[in-house]
Amino acid sequence: MSQVSIYLNFEKETEAAFNFYREIFGGEFQGGIMRFRDVPSSENMPPLPAEELNLVMHVSLPILDGFQLMGSDAPKSMGFKITPGNNAYINLMPATRAETRRIFTALADGGAVEQELQEMFWGDYFGSLRDKFGVLWMFNCAEKK
Repeated sequence: MSQVSIYLNFEKETEAAFNFYREIFGGEFQGGIMRFRDVPSSENMPPLPAEELNLVMHVSLPILDGFQLMGSDAPKSMGFKITPGNNAYINLMPATRAETRRIFTALADGGAVEQELQEMFWGDYFGSLRDKFGVLWMFNCAEKK
């Protein structure tokens, strides 16, 4: 089943923000809170400073009728600069990889790909881009090959 969610980025406040949202909406974080220390090391990702290892890499909270509010801290050491307006992504979760590629390619036309669609360590097919109007999009497809 396809879904859409909103993805919020914070400098170092994701955990506090999502605890606040959980108080309002109730429920539990889907899959708990993934931290940057949980990310397997790779040559594409330099080591983070010790003070950033406990920051939130990903959190998801079901809020209304299956709608997911998702978020992450965006460390400066990874090149992020959070300013109002660039801290929210529309996160699409198409049901199939073919539909994911079709929408990704169409939205990328005239825009800028941030991360090409690829297999990720959490097991899904992921990518992100900024469309030609400056809107930020993330794609996360759980369909396996």
